[in-house]
Amino acid sequence: MRRTRFLVCYDISHPKRLYRVAKTLEGYGSRLQFSVFECPLDKLRLAEVKARLSDILHHEEDQVLFVSLGSEASDTSLIIEALGVPYVGRTRITII
Repeated sequence: MRRTRFLVCYDISHPKRLYRVAKTLEGYGSRLQFSVFECPLDKLRLAEVKARLSDILHHEEDQVLFVSLGSEASDTSLIIEALGVPYVGRTRITII
């Protein structure tokens, strides 16, 4: 199934929910900043992560944004430029 890259940003008002949202997103993509992830998701995984996050959020106080960056298979690469503190890409590892 074709995957789309999403920039997922969040603003969560309570520390416990903030932690749970961050931990959930770690299973779907790479953290770019404290409240920003880049997640390659197909339609099924997108629906899954939205459902999981929806169960965590307080819908009157919290917000999660999904910004489509286009197809993962496209010939454009993700370019991240930073002002101020340099951006350092993180590598994901799996611990079993």
